[in-house]
Amino acid sequence: MAKQHSEIHDLMIKYVIGFLLSLLITLGAYFFVTGHVFTGVGLSLVLGILALSQAVTQLYLFLHLDNESRPRLKLLSLVFMLLILVIVVAGSLWIMYHLNYNMMELTPDQKDSYLNSQRDKGF
Repeated sequence: MAKQHSEIHDLMIKYVIGFLLSLLITLGAYFFVTGHVFTGVGLSLVLGILALSQAVTQLYLFLHLDNESRPRLKLLSLVFMLLILVIVVAGSLWIMYHLNYNMMELTPDQKDSYLNSQRDKGF
């Protein structure tokens, strides 16, 4: 009974540390962006590092990949996470680029009338 209580206590400590680290990393990213500490490539690099540290925090402290007895499953989980990350980031950049490209030739009045017509249609 005491061993089980100790394991639960250790698990709760890991969850609290993970929560605090995740919160700190998220707030750090927010303040880097809103505080204009870095711009351009520097900001992208810092946010990438923070995103990677957030992923590592999530994998080890919440998904418990450090306790995995089968290392192949750990590698598979990491590869799957990276694949989803690449799909989401590349897809978002592709969508933003094409939205920007398709709207560049319009004047501000044309953009407003187009957006109003879409709103009136219920989109």
